Amino acid sequence: MSQTRDELERTAPTTGSFPTRFGALFALGMLGVVAVGVSVATGEGGVPGLPQLSGPAVAALVMLQPTILLTVAVGVGVLLAPRVGLRSHVDARVRGGPPVLGALRSELGVAVAVGVATYVAIVALDVAFAPLVATDLESVTVLPEVATVSGLLASLPVRLLYGGITEELLLRWGLLTVFAWAIHAGRVRFGGVREGTEHGRLARSSAWAAIVASAVLFGVGHLPALATIAEPTAVLIVRTVVLNGVAGLGFGWLYWRSSLEAAMVAHATFHVVLVGLSVGGLLLA
Repeated sequence: MSQTRDELERTAPTTGSFPTRFGALFALGMLGVVAVGVSVATGEGGVPGLPQLSGPAVAALVMLQPTILLTVAVGVGVLLAPRVGLRSHVDARVRGGPPVLGALRSELGVAVAVGVATYVAIVALDVAFAPLVATDLESVTVLPEVATVSGLLASLPVRLLYGGITEELLLRWGLLTVFAWAIHAGRVRFGGVREGTEHGRLARSSAWAAIVASAVLFGVGHLPALATIAEPTAVLIVRTVVLNGVAGLGFGWLYWRSSLEAAMVAHATFHVVLVGLSVGGLLLA
C-alpha cells in the first residue's frame, strides 16, 4: 500500500456538508433498492394477499421498507462513522478526498480473497450442519424453486447491487457503526478510556464486539423466514444464525480494517462465486 491506514486516517478530509455526503451514499444504496423493484415488477407471479395490485405497485411497496432503512443507515453512518475511525471512500471523496477507485485499488486483493473465503466457509459449515438438520428439514413446508442457468444469471443484478452495495450500507455503514460508536462511547464514559481524535482508531476489542454483534443480529434477522418454511428447532436456529452471520464477520472486518467499499467488493465477490459455481454445476449436470 502506498499509504498506511494510520496515514490515511491522519489525512482524512473533514469538510463536506451532511446533505452532500448523505446524498452520495444514499444514491449508491438506492441502486440496489431499484434493482429489487425492477426484479419484482418484471418477474412472473404475484404477491400473496395482493392479487389486485399491478407489478409496478407491488414493486413500489417492496421498495418502501428498504428505502426507509437505507435512509436511517446512511444518516447514522455519515454522523457516526468518522467518530470511531470507520470510513468510506465515497464519503471521503465527497469531502475532498482522493478518487474512489484509486483509494480502493490497494484493498481489492484482500477484499476478493475474503469474498472467496466467505463462500468456502459457508459451504463447509452447511455441509457440517447437514447431518444434524436432515430430520428437522423434513418439516419444510415450502420447497425452494429449482435453480436454472437463466434464473441464476438474471439474479446477478439484485445480488450485486442490493447484496453487494445496499446491504453493506445497511449492515456495516449503519448497524455496525452504531454498535461501534455505542461501545466506544461506553468505554469513554464508564471505562476511563480517552476518547481520542475525530479520526482515531477504534479499539480492537470494541471493533470485534461491534462486528460480532452486527453479524449475529443479521443472522437472527433470518429467523422469521425460517419459521415460514420449517419448525424452528434449536439446531435449525443455530444453523440459520451461523450461516447468515459468518459472512458478516469477514465483511465487518474489512469495513473496520479497510473501508466500506472493500466490504462491498467482498460481498459482491461472494455472489459472483456462488452464481458462477452454481451455473457451472448446472451446465455440467
